[in-house]
Amino acid sequence: MLTRRNILAAGLAGGALPAWAQFRVEISGVGATQMPIAIPRFRDEDKVAQQVSAIVRADLERSGFFRPVDANGTAMDETARPAMGEWRGKGVDALAAGSVQRLADGRVDVRFKLWDVVKGTELGGQASAVDPADLRLAAHRIADYIYEKLTGDKGVFSTRIAYVTRGGGRYTLRVADSDGEGGQVALNSPEPIISPAWSPDGRELAYVSFESQKAVIYAQEVMSGRRRPIANFRGTNSAPAWSPDGNGLAATLSREGGSQLFLLDRNGGNVRRLTSSQAIDTEPVFELPDGKRVYFVSDRGGGPQVYRTSVGGGGVERITFAGSYNISPAISPDGRTLAYISRQGNTFRLHTLDLATPGAQPVALTDTADDESPSFAPNGKLIIYATRAGGRDVLMTTTLDGRIKARLVSTSADVREPTWGPYGR
Repeated sequence: MLTRRNILAAGLAGGALPAWAQFRVEISGVGATQMPIAIPRFRDEDKVAQQVSAIVRADLERSGFFRPVDANGTAMDETARPAMGEWRGKGVDALAAGSVQRLADGRVDVRFKLWDVVKGTELGGQASAVDPADLRLAAHRIADYIYEKLTGDKGVFSTRIAYVTRGGGRYTLRVADSDGEGGQVALNSPEPIISPAWSPDGRELAYVSFESQKAVIYAQEVMSGRRRPIANFRGTNSAPAWSPDGNGLAATLSREGGSQLFLLDRNGGNVRRLTSSQAIDTEPVFELPDGKRVYFVSDRGGGPQVYRTSVGGGGVERITFAGSYNISPAISPDGRTLAYISRQGNTFRLHTLDLATPGAQPVALTDTADDESPSFAPNGKLIIYATRAGGRDVLMTTTLDGRIKARLVSTSADVREPTWGPYGR
């Protein structure tokens, strides 16, 4: 499958159609500190299409901060008065329970309540009426609420991811829930699609399509499917990255010879060259949260390494030194952590580097051999990436310490090029 890494190694040598890509989540590893939480079956959830409590449990477990405790088939709802002593005796620190009920207008009423079992106090809850098609989203929002109440950080379960599949000789750009479920087609093509990137407001995806037999950058509205070419210059146009304010992009263009970084406005105008070297400069990503600098990959030192430079131009600073081949940079939302792929012998593994600590050494998060395309969750607590496992291309999420990993296993095509969308859904 053609990927960004293939293009780098080689020297950078239609409409929105609804469809589903089914995943299941396999979670492995043990976190250093995990809160035991019980989430019994919601009352009457067996009468609707989605098992809300199971989705909430899976979300929280995937985060790495929670360890679901078996509720032994208990069914309870938000009106319950839990026997806190009994739940404490089961080793439970937090408890969430709720209900689902079909309404006369066809919507589904979803309610839940959260308790601190240790303190014996109620922590609040929510009620919402949703279309049956939005039950999964409602469950993800419940998980977000619980996560924020118990950790103090904003949850990301109701956000979306985008990724590319390949199967049957076709490439498909899909948008899905953060757990990989409910994938809908954004673009279908017999030619490769690579490098999807979310706009900061979550309304558009930029990507590279080879449908015209050359690399062209497009931006496409997620809801309507309308799209426009951003960069279709002479030579190759690749590796789009949105600026944090959404008003522009960085990209790799060869319009002036060689592959160099350029800045463009959101419609492809006002093109300004950012780097000038005899090397291949590619895979730009803006520093967060202010976007004043751009990280990128260059082989100007002999082999590909991660560098950074100011968006105003000027000097270039090398960031990665360990290893001879480091690519695919991603910056955490707070700007403190770099995730990237490092070649170790014949393996490509996900690493992180603490940018805020001088002299910090890279940390390997995986023991797989073909990792690719890391992307941070908008709260910075998880990384999604692609890898190869069991003879298939799959998506994985990992906590930043590498302890908890969730494998989103596709039942159909090979899956690569993940990118995690922003808040705001």
